[in-house]
Amino acid sequence: MTDIEANFLHVGELRAYLARPAGGSTGAMLLLPMITGIGAQVREYAEDIARAGATALVWDPWHGPSADDTPRDRLAEMMGRLDDEASLAEMGTLLDYAVDELGVSKIGVIGWCLGGRLALLLAARDERPAAVVAYHPSIWDSAPPNHTLDAVDQASTITAPVMVLHAGADTVMSAEIFRDLQQALQQRRTGATIIHVYPGAEHGFSVRSRHGNQVNADAYALSWPQVLRFVADTTLG
Repeated sequence: MTDIEANFLHVGELRAYLARPAGGSTGAMLLLPMITGIGAQVREYAEDIARAGATALVWDPWHGPSADDTPRDRLAEMMGRLDDEASLAEMGTLLDYAVDELGVSKIGVIGWCLGGRLALLLAARDERPAAVVAYHPSIWDSAPPNHTLDAVDQASTITAPVMVLHAGADTVMSAEIFRDLQQALQQRRTGATIIHVYPGAEHGFSVRSRHGNQVNADAYALSWPQVLRFVADTTLG
């Protein structure tokens, strides 16, 4: 098993979490969390990616609070104020840091729920991501006021390979929005499109608290190794 090193750090005024193989790696992923922020499970995701051989750098949407120490209703309040443009600017700063300070030559982006939507937006805005993974992205039929950018429309401009892991029983992203997203990705002229659908799985099926439903647990157990393989193929190859 690969030895890793992991710690919180600051990149300018931004708080982040870094996990990487001992000695570093030229391949990396920028991780965009769900509502939990850099909670325990997100750190585990980062460490799994590091053990697979890639550096994992985690963006902190809440600048400190996480599910480890903050009630979910408070996190939901902050989520309702999260600004698309400000978030993308922070992610750009972390991409700069990964390339300039960590010595990364290939970097992808992976996000869960709210982070899944932002992963699509980032790859549409910035050409540096070598791969995109969107785990059950939170794309609503009626967008909240703070969702000023259209993730489905912008997904059509992504040039990198994209993997979407869709919950078949998702109550956030409707079947119609999923159809539109799939069409936008599959009509691109460049960039492979890999769509995984997990029938009966709920939105957020990767989250441990939802694994009391065996369908969710099974969907995560099947999907995560495939994501790690995709990460390795696109950032370490």
